[in-house]
Order: sequence, then structure tokens, then C-alpha cells
Amino acid sequence: MVMEIDLGPQAEKFRLEFRDWLEANKPASLEGYDDPNANPDTPELIDWAEKLREGGYLCVTWPEKFGGRGLSAAEVAVMNEELHAAGLPRVTRGMGENLVGPAIIAHGTDDQRERFLPRIISGEDRYCQGFSEPDSGSDLASLKTRGIIDGDELVITGQKVWTSWFWRANMLFCLCRTDPEAPKHQGISYVLIPLKRDDGSENGIEFRPLRQITGESHFAETFIEEARAPLSNVIGGLNNGWRVAMTTLGSERGGSATTQHVQFRREFWKLVKAARERGKIEDPIVRQRLAWAYSRVEVMRYQGLRLLSALLADQNPGPGGSINKMYWSEYQRRMAEYAVEILGPESMIVGEEYELEYFQRQFLQTRGHTIWGGTAEIQRNIVGERLLGLPKEPRPS
Repeated sequence: MVMEIDLGPQAEKFRLEFRDWLEANKPASLEGYDDPNANPDTPELIDWAEKLREGGYLCVTWPEKFGGRGLSAAEVAVMNEELHAAGLPRVTRGMGENLVGPAIIAHGTDDQRERFLPRIISGEDRYCQGFSEPDSGSDLASLKTRGIIDGDELVITGQKVWTSWFWRANMLFCLCRTDPEAPKHQGISYVLIPLKRDDGSENGIEFRPLRQITGESHFAETFIEEARAPLSNVIGGLNNGWRVAMTTLGSERGGSATTQHVQFRREFWKLVKAARERGKIEDPIVRQRLAWAYSRVEVMRYQGLRLLSALLADQNPGPGGSINKMYWSEYQRRMAEYAVEILGPESMIVGEEYELEYFQRQFLQTRGHTIWGGTAEIQRNIVGERLLGLPKEPRPS
């Protein structure tokens, strides 16, 4: 039995409101939905996203004056719990909602907020990320993509890698070096680049999909050759991009900590069902591993509540987000290994045209979870140096 946590009267009032709205608006075609890898552009999910938008349940953490609902972290946790209980997906505007929007709200001008935020909520602008480079992954500040001012435009040339969601984007949020003489954490700008120019022609951006071990291509190499963006698309001002990027990275690493246990709990019970169907639920080793998994999902739940407490107190959790990233990525990787062992020989069989079963895909995908978003080794350095006060790791001179 899962222990219920009292999140306060405001959150419980919102729970009742959202539960009533779900009962009146939930699409029967999506009940029981549990595929995080599904194409978000299917008609069913597009219609569901539009219903959520009309109801005011997209970009919910944004302030009301910017088109959101100004929900607290506790209310967001409630929203995710209710969607999970109803068997419905939490649809968002992706990187625009979770990464770009918070950066614009925190660092943009009034004009930029008026121009960009409504287009994120409506779905007109869909973003992909241009941060990492072939030689600048964990050491992001060493990036070499350059931006040169030409009149009232910025001309960007360089190369990026691990560009996720490129295949459905029309905008790229990008870091480029606009002052090559400045120290490496300075002289960087954060710019929003349209993939096409006003006349509909290409804007000097070429994506080369990277085929993953699953057979899919969710990432791409990105080659930028004199792409143009108005200077008014630079968020936070020229040469101030590192500060803006930290807002984005903070949202990426810590923003889901209060709710991600919901996905892992659903996955856990899916595996319990698989073990039971295969007659392995009485196997002592399987039982030990399932107990291990359940306890860690609960740890993530309470770690999320700890972060929630900090957010409710308006405290910045800071590098604590690194603990969360390290913990869930290593958990899911091992959990996927246990899953294919429970599946046994059938885990080696794939369908026609490399069609993967759910746990097969999870096993292959989780090979990279301890790398993207900051490798586990880098996260341990952050925890050791910034939280524990340990000496900095020796680095070659």
C-alpha cells in the first residue's frame, strides 16, 4: 500500500477540480496509455493536447500572466498523480514548455515573452536543443559554435550533436560564442533560431539523424552554416548565455523529480505482471529484485517530495538535481537488465522490421541514460564538490 502524503488544502482543492475536469473530458481512446515512446503527433494525442490547452492544463507552472496557471510544485504533483490514476498521458509542449519557456520567463524581455510564450502554448513553435558539440559535451562551456553580428541579425555557424526532437521542431534553442576573446564561461549567447527563413527557405541548418541501437533516430548531428536569427531572439542579452543556459539545465535535471516516480511505478507493476504471467513470481531471486526495484521507486518518490519541500519554500535545490539524475538513470538501467532476465529467451526475439517489445526497448534505451543530460561521473563530481565540499577532481594541466 502506498502511503498518502497530505500536500495541503490548496493542493487538495486543485485535486478535486482536476479530477472533475478529467472525468468530464477524458478520451476513452487513451485510457490505459502507458507508452512513453509513442509518437506525440498521433491524432489522439494531438486532440488530447488541445483539450488540455483549452482547459488551461498546459504550461501549468508558468505564471498566469504568461498563459500558465501558476501551479505550485505540489499541485503539479497532484496533476500527475490524477493522470496516472486515470490511465491518461501527461501531454506537454516538450522542450518549449519545460526548458525554453522558463528561460524566457526568467531572462527574456517583455517583448520576447509576448512573442514567444503564446506560440509555445499553442504548439506553433516546437523546439529542439542545440547545446552539446562533438568536443563539448560534459564541458559545455568549451563550445565553439560562433555567432557573428551582421546588422540586426546574428549569423551562426558550427556543429551540434545529440539534438533531440529535431524531427518535429521548427525552432532550435542554441548556444553560440559571440565573444571569442572572453573567458570560456563568458562570451556565450543563448539564441532562438528558426529552422526556416521568412520566405520559407532553409535557414542553413542540416540535421543528420543518428541511428540508435533501438533502430530509431531520436537524436541528430546538427550542422549550422550561416543560420540567421534576429538579435531580438537572443535571450538574456549578448554574451550572457551561460546564465540563461543554467536556468534551462536546472529545469532539465531537477524539474521532473517530483513526478517521475509515477512512470517508474507504472513500469514496475508492468514487470510484476510479466513475471507472474511467466510463472517466475515465486522465484526467490526475482522476488528479491522486484523488492529492490519497488524500494528504489519509493526512494525516488520521497526524494521528489524532499525537492518539493524546497520548491514550496522557494529554495533553489541547486546541485541536488544531480543526485536525482544519477539515481534514476542508474536505477532504470539496472531495472531494464532485470526485465530482460525475467523475459528470458523471448527477450532475444524481435518482431518484423525490428519491432521491439516494451522492455526490449527500455533495455536498449537505458544504455544511454547515464550519459545524456550529464554523465553519471560528472554528476558525482558535482555532488562531491558542491554538496559535500570535497576537493576538486585533479585535472591535467
